[in-house]
Amino acid sequence: MEYNDNASLDTSEVSDTRGGGGGLGGMLGGRGVAFGGGGIGIVGVVIYLLMSFVGGSNPSVTNVLGQLGQDGQPAVADNAQIQQECKTGQDANTHLECAVVADINSIQDYWAAELPKFGGRQYTPVKTVWFSGQVSTGCGAADSGAGPFYCPADKLVYIDLTFYNDLKTQFGAEGGLFVDAYVLAHEYGHHVQDLLGTEAKVRTRSGPTSDSVRLELQADCYAGVWAKHATERDASGQTLVKSITADDISRALDAAKRIGDDYIQKNLGGGTVDTSKFTHGSAAQREKWFTTGYRTGAPGQCDTFGTKNLG
Repeated sequence: MEYNDNASLDTSEVSDTRGGGGGLGGMLGGRGVAFGGGGIGIVGVVIYLLMSFVGGSNPSVTNVLGQLGQDGQPAVADNAQIQQECKTGQDANTHLECAVVADINSIQDYWAAELPKFGGRQYTPVKTVWFSGQVSTGCGAADSGAGPFYCPADKLVYIDLTFYNDLKTQFGAEGGLFVDAYVLAHEYGHHVQDLLGTEAKVRTRSGPTSDSVRLELQADCYAGVWAKHATERDASGQTLVKSITADDISRALDAAKRIGDDYIQKNLGGGTVDTSKFTHGSAAQREKWFTTGYRTGAPGQCDTFGTKNLG
């Protein structure tokens, strides 16, 4: 994956709350993965549903960013460093953090143009919060082991950037810049679902055909749709993502496979596959629906809720 050197980056779409824990090139310390979490996006579903059932509307439950930061200290967003370092696509081609900014810009630019046509409503941009260690959200407290997630309660995407390293060291994924982008495109797919009211309709939380599985597979499909259009010019005639290669797509499919419920249960869990506990879909399903989105480039083809055959 390569970015257009001359493209401008917008760091306002990120809230960097990591404090002293990071810096360009220094965030890959590696943290343990909570295998029971089920892979990308699980907290955005499970914690949200849990809060709904146990009193998430209680005013004592905070939805204010910044209650919990690195090492338990208050988290305060400070974008000064990335504002200084991440200005253009050339910076994205040089620094991982700047590449993440570019990914977020590209994903949100696509949905800002597409959602009014597809869903009949305006897209509302949301920030991605970079945190280190643990963070408090409108969906509850989370730590790095949870993986990246979208919280419908405060409409923010959360990620500890060490997750990208965990994908390789813990899950055995090939990784790469496009895999990193796929992770974010999946989470922003959940934001699109939230805007369309899809996320609010989730009732069944586990099982091979549950609402949770359908929600996750649709988010994978939406990620593929974005990837199909990522290299196109925007309304201003600019191109942020210069190229996505066949190898990039292959690496994304490899990552999708490794975060499938059956793969995680068999290879990272107890070794036994129990479909009744599926929350995200099988490896084959996750590959299928990302491919469906990428092949068609049409969000309307991502109707996982309207089909009996999830693959």
